[in-house]
Amino acid sequence: MLSLNRTRLLTSTLLLSGAIFVVPAHAQEAAPAEQTAEQTAEQPTDEQTVVVTGSRILSPNITSVAPVQSVGVEQIQDSGITNVQELLLENPAFGTPALSRTNSAFLTSGTGVATVDLRNLGSDRTLVLINGRRVVAGVPGTATVDLNVIPTQFIERIDILTGGSSSLYGSDAVAGVVNFIYKDNFQGIEATGQYGITERGDDARYQASLTAGGNFADDRGNVMIHFGYSKEEGVKSSQRRNTYLDDLDTFFFVTGDPKDYGVPFEGALSGFAPQGRFTTENGDFTFDRNNNLTNWTSSAVNGFNRQAFRTIAVPVERYLFAARGRFDVTDSIRLFAEGTYANTRSSREIEPFALASEDISPATGGLIPLETLVNGVLVANPFVPTAVINSATDGDGDGLRDYAFARRLSDIATRNGRTNRDLYRFVVGLEGDLFDNKFRWDVSYNYGRTTESQSSNGQVNVLNFANALRAIPDLNDVDQDGNTSEVICADANARAQGCVPINVFGFNSISPAAAAYVAAEQTFQTEITQQQIQANLSGELFNLPAGPVGIAVGAEYRRETSREDNDALTNAGLNAGNAIPDTSGAFDVKELYGELNIPILADTAFFQSLNLRAAGRISDYSTVGTVYTYNVGGDWEPVKGVRFRGTYARSVRAPNIGELFTGPSQTFPTGIQDPCEGVGATGGGALGDRCRAAPGVSANIAANGGAFTVTQLDAQGVSGFNSGNPDLNEEKSTSWTVGVVVAPRHMGGALGRLQLSVDYFNISIEDAIVAPPRNFILNQCYVEGNDEFCDLVDRRAAATPVNSAGSLEFVDAPLVNGGIFKVRGLDAVLNWSTPVNVFGDAANLGLRVSYTRLMEGFLTPIPGAPKDPFAGEIGSAKDRFTATAVYSTGDFRWTFTGTYIGQSLEDDQIYSPGEALDTIKIPSEFYLDTQINWSASRNFEFFFGIDNLLDNDAPNILSGSGFNTTGTDTAADVYDVFGRRFFSGVRLRF
Repeated sequence: MLSLNRTRLLTSTLLLSGAIFVVPAHAQEAAPAEQTAEQTAEQPTDEQTVVVTGSRILSPNITSVAPVQSVGVEQIQDSGITNVQELLLENPAFGTPALSRTNSAFLTSGTGVATVDLRNLGSDRTLVLINGRRVVAGVPGTATVDLNVIPTQFIERIDILTGGSSSLYGSDAVAGVVNFIYKDNFQGIEATGQYGITERGDDARYQASLTAGGNFADDRGNVMIHFGYSKEEGVKSSQRRNTYLDDLDTFFFVTGDPKDYGVPFEGALSGFAPQGRFTTENGDFTFDRNNNLTNWTSSAVNGFNRQAFRTIAVPVERYLFAARGRFDVTDSIRLFAEGTYANTRSSREIEPFALASEDISPATGGLIPLETLVNGVLVANPFVPTAVINSATDGDGDGLRDYAFARRLSDIATRNGRTNRDLYRFVVGLEGDLFDNKFRWDVSYNYGRTTESQSSNGQVNVLNFANALRAIPDLNDVDQDGNTSEVICADANARAQGCVPINVFGFNSISPAAAAYVAAEQTFQTEITQQQIQANLSGELFNLPAGPVGIAVGAEYRRETSREDNDALTNAGLNAGNAIPDTSGAFDVKELYGELNIPILADTAFFQSLNLRAAGRISDYSTVGTVYTYNVGGDWEPVKGVRFRGTYARSVRAPNIGELFTGPSQTFPTGIQDPCEGVGATGGGALGDRCRAAPGVSANIAANGGAFTVTQLDAQGVSGFNSGNPDLNEEKSTSWTVGVVVAPRHMGGALGRLQLSVDYFNISIEDAIVAPPRNFILNQCYVEGNDEFCDLVDRRAAATPVNSAGSLEFVDAPLVNGGIFKVRGLDAVLNWSTPVNVFGDAANLGLRVSYTRLMEGFLTPIPGAPKDPFAGEIGSAKDRFTATAVYSTGDFRWTFTGTYIGQSLEDDQIYSPGEALDTIKIPSEFYLDTQINWSASRNFEFFFGIDNLLDNDAPNILSGSGFNTTGTDTAADVYDVFGRRFFSGVRLRF
């Protein structure tokens, strides 16, 4: 038979008293109770030739010189998770996820996606693998993998490698690698059913899975299949005491239903109310609860509670299929294959659209004519109340009186959407041995495709809305007194195309026919593909006195494509939102890599072992050309049980398809400061000269008494476009780690069962792909005289009815290579176990603690800009740890897991100049979970658990904070928003 290791471990696990803990990685078989990973690895057999995450070399003695942690199958099972993201986020090495159930309700795409982010450096800088191979992205235009596609019950282990690893795994492995190892060589049947619910009776969670496998052809082959289903029902903001009302304060409550208008309650509500607010030159109006016109006052009694419609956690439903198989074609060649299909369905719902008349008529500053010239006679819109008509004047000089309005479109629909994603992935290949089993080779083809179909409602067609607002009496339908009750659209062409006049004045005034006419359904279709061909060769070149020299070489080819298609109204920005372009693109890359492990000394005084490691990769991209990455490292064991290790790595991240090819997407930024404000007709130095050279600035100065003036409408009228950049280059990262592993097993006793690893990490990223802040662009252009940035600025050459001459019209912000990231800190992992005797029964007690101290973390958005520190802020607490204690007997296991998030600060960017940056502190949080597992027999296992046992509430975060997840009033991607919740289930094995 083929002498390939049937349990191809990619890192180590530590089996302590029946519980698998996170430990540094070592080549091994699963260690039995009372035996640590390194003890097993010290006694390899010919069947134990393996590869560890952090090295491509296959060797029975290889260890990782970079910090690697492993999450084992029992830890996954005991956690009761539905999505593996939940478990990974407990590890302090992971930062705030870019996408999750609790932060994606307001997104136009990505609803329900689950991602991970090592070191808070961005999801695109964390490489996700399955069995050491790449996975197609789940978010178009990116390299971000959706963890919804990972079948939780099919996982054998999760390896977490921190630090730059591009020389081993290619682009994107800047912060590290997350490697999901599927079960292998499974025989039998395992079925699992689980149900969970919160203490409040919501967010019900259902799971069911079936895994079956067996050998065939006299054990020459094995096939495994897995079916999984899960459903999470979601939580509305109205279902939680601290989120059911807008910005808790001391005002009033309105749900959108007239009968609830003016009911006293606590809360600061949105100014966009369902009855509307209407302004003219001489009046400001709204409607009371009886739908009578009244003067508008600055009272929240005229507000709207958005939280009644918002979502804390979106519902997610998943259907999963996975398969894995192998067949020994000959004694030295094996055929292997694996496949995954995942269907993920999610939905979102938020409050009805807040429509302002500026959305309908931006050119006039939101002024809507209330009369129309018909046969030479001005005819008023019959829907406009008389008091509004009488107070109106012609504000834009077109000869027609006008008004402006702001209204919540509650009588049209909530904003809601449904998303359906499908992932197809398969791998097929051959592997075998050469040269008397000293070398292993493999060749494989990996194909993945993700498609997404999304439909949304609640926006409006602004062209139709504009036509519907221009209403007149139907003069062809008059009674004998010359009156008419019919109202029609003023534009004959619009009427021919089905125009229905709309009445925006008061509660529930929009007819169903008008609502249908102005409604705009949005669609979003995506497709992402990935193809990869790999060939690898690994083994031992020759023996040195200290041991064999290990080598791995390989070649890879990869091609990726991505396509995003929006509906036509979204493309044109005609659904009361910003214009969003379609994006499509592709790239390919050809790569060669090599790795070498050289044993220098072994079994001598102060040198039980000393090894050097080096790796390099050459990558030729169709987009950025040829790039080079490398790493060097080593480990030294001066005495038994103490091993020092360190790495230095140069890594890269090539720009993804979205960053390269996304077209201009319009935005309307706030807080823009015009450097030319106050500049006079002369003087001002170089700044004054540059400002006066811009179109319209001199005319503005002349019209405003000799000084350039920016009106409120000018400040509000700045637009711009965000876009990709086909000229981007790769990001470059330098990282190094140094650490020690203490595992004195040879000493025996309690100390011999201890294992401690401590590692310092330091990661710097240069030429990070960022969009420069718009105020920085203006400063670079006018203050610093950088013409490259001046090309991004456009001013109005002449005055418009709304904006001044010379005022800023567009400030564009394409992506550039200019940012700098820096993060450094300390990781510590402690494992310990001991036999105990409770009530006369032999048992074991295991303890694991994983701690991270974040010493520094900052982003410099562009060269010359001040640092923006994030270490210590919300989502990047300086101190985090997770501790797990397990008590177990032969058929019983009780686990407690505590997760600590240290005190955090608000974003320093929200403070005024001179204000202390630690003014707002978020207290530390400690979450406690517990799980009980009981095996009634070899075939039946029952489990029960409680998450957030202490029922901690998430801390309130300022509504204006960038950390506040809309709808949750907290940082919902950092803190627990569900409260105490329970789960239980059964596991059957045959």
